[in-house]
Parts: sequence; C-alpha cells; structure tokens
Amino acid sequence: MSSVRLGRTGWKDLTAIFESREEFETDLGLKGRVAIVTGSSQGIGKAIALGLAQEGALLTICARTERRLVETAKEIESSFRTQVLALRTDLAKRNDLRRLVKETEGRFGGIDILVNNTGGPPTAPFMKISEEDWRQATDSLLMSVVFLCLEVIPHMQKRHWGRIINMTSIAAKQPVENFVLSNSLRAGILGLSKTLSNELARDNILVNSVCPGWTWTSRTDELAKEQSLKTGVPYEEVVREWEKEILLGRLAQPREIADLVVFLSSERASYLTGATLQVDGGWVKAML
Repeated sequence: MSSVRLGRTGWKDLTAIFESREEFETDLGLKGRVAIVTGSSQGIGKAIALGLAQEGALLTICARTERRLVETAKEIESSFRTQVLALRTDLAKRNDLRRLVKETEGRFGGIDILVNNTGGPPTAPFMKISEEDWRQATDSLLMSVVFLCLEVIPHMQKRHWGRIINMTSIAAKQPVENFVLSNSLRAGILGLSKTLSNELARDNILVNSVCPGWTWTSRTDELAKEQSLKTGVPYEEVVREWEKEILLGRLAQPREIADLVVFLSSERASYLTGATLQVDGGWVKAML
C-alpha cells in the first residue's frame, strides 16, 4: 500500500499516488489487522468474516450457537489460511463481551477492527411487544454495541488506528411495519456512531454505520415463512412483494453487504467517518 499522503500543498504528490496505481488498487491494507466480528456464524456476519479473512485479517468470530460457530471457523481457516478465534458469546451479557475482547487481545496482541453485527429482534405491532422483549432487545442490539465499544476503544487508541463499523438496518432510516424494536433501537445506534466518530477522529479511529436492506439470509427466509402463515399469501408471493419495493428488483446477497464493510475496515477508507451507508438496492425513498 502506498504511504503517500496529500498535505495542504500536496497536489504534486498525486503523481506519486498514480504511479503506484497497481498496488493502490489491489491492496486494502488489511493483512495482519485484528478484527472482531459479532454474530458471525451465519448470514451477513459470516460473509463479513469471510471477506476480511480473504484480505488477510486475523479474526475473532462469535455467536451463541457453538456448533455452527466452530464450523464457520474451520471453513474460514481452510479457505484462507488465516488465524481464527471462535468464542461462544451472548451479546446481551456484559461479562461475555469483556471475555471476547480480553481473549482477542491475548491471542493476537491488539484489536484494530470491530464490526458490531446483531440478529434481528422479534417482530410485532407496538402494543404486542412486551416489556421483557424491549429489555432483551435493548441489551442485545444497543447495549452490546455500547459495551463492546467501551472495551475495544482503548486498544485502538494505543495503536492510534481503528475502524468501528456498526451494522444496523434500513429500518433505522425508514421504519418497517411491525419492526418497532428494530426501528427504534437501530436508530439509536446511528446516533451513537455519529457521536463516537466526532469524539474519536483525533485518535484516527473511524466510525461508520451500514444499513443493509432485504438480504437473503436464514432470518429473511423465516420472516417470509411467518408472513406467509399469518396472511395465507404463498411464500413466493411474499418475496415477490418485497422485491417490487426494491428498485433493483431483487434481494441482496450477504457478500454484497460484506464488500462495503471490508472496504470501510481498510486503509482505503481513510477519509470516511461518521457516515451512514445503506446497501438496499434503492429501497429507502428518502434523499438522506
């Protein structure tokens, strides 16, 4: 990766950058970087872990289901010959999060990248959501991000380099019917991300949010089946109705979300912080 940087009068340095264009285009600068990716045994989280591993990052992956987690770790190690630490973790438990960070630092000697990725909470109208649902969703979706950032940021400050990418949802930008927990809590993550980006820029720690749209995962499959059962509309028609709302006319593949996250984790994203980026095929109708 070229180390050339533009200063206040550095326009002449552009020549040096483009002379090294081949290297600049192919090296994301992630080899040897240490990344924690939560919720990474399946779906979007797994795709992110695979994408980072492909670029040579050292990985800690975590999830609640140990069997699936171990299988994912073996798949990553065999495919990309990188080191993977797999830790069974409940994101709603503070002690689990402390252990996750401590064991990552102990294994790899530091932490450079944190990708906060969490599964979707229960779906129902507001009046059908229980107090316990709110508390559990708050702990797993919002407070897990808060506590992991608290644990990880000091390690990044020591290196004067860091990337925090918070995975939210299009629901944080345009509320989705019956997704009141996600609509509310993921919007809170956007506020947290923007605040952290303001506070941590001086430490060269970049904080961004990614809002995936409808993506083919097991969770999406479950939602389509649930809606089909509730409404009597065939599964295929449920999916077609979702696709009609997307300008590109299809759901995303997990790798299409992961590609953006890998870029945000890299040296190539060195001037991007405080952003909220939706990867939704044109589903969100708002301008901002």
